[in-house]
Amino acid sequence: QVQLVESGGGLVQAGGSLSLSCSASGRTFSAKLMGWFRQAPGKEREFVAALSWTGSVTYYADSVKGRFTISKENAKNAMYLQMNSLKPEDTAVYYCAAARGGLALYRIAAHPGSYDYWGQGTQVTVSS
Repeated sequence: QVQLVESGGGLVQAGGSLSLSCSASGRTFSAKLMGWFRQAPGKEREFVAALSWTGSVTYYADSVKGRFTISKENAKNAMYLQMNSLKPEDTAVYYCAAARGGLALYRIAAHPGSYDYWGQGTQVTVSS
C-alpha cells in the first residue's frame, strides 16, 4: 500500500507562482508512474503532468506546457509541481497519483485509470 500526501496549495494572484509537493510512503514503495491531475467544480478530472519514477521521461498537458514543471527527489520519495504564470483557469483541486505499473507512454500516463493510489487533493485558487 502506498500513501500519498499533497501539500502546497493555496491562494495566488494571476501571473504568480506556486509549488506543490507530493510525499509518498508505504511498507514497500514501488511506483513506476507518478502524476498530477486536477479537477475544477463541475469539470472532469484533467491530466496535468506525469513522470516515470525510475527514468527521465516527463509528460505535460498542452494547457500547462511551458508554465508547469514536474520533478522528483528520489531520496525523499517526493514529487513536485512548480507552477508559474498561473491563470484563473488553473483553479482546481490538484491530486497526486501513483501507479504500480504502466508503460512510459503518454496515453498511459495521462489516463486517470492507470493510477492505483491517490492523495487527498490540495486546493489551488488563482485570483483574477
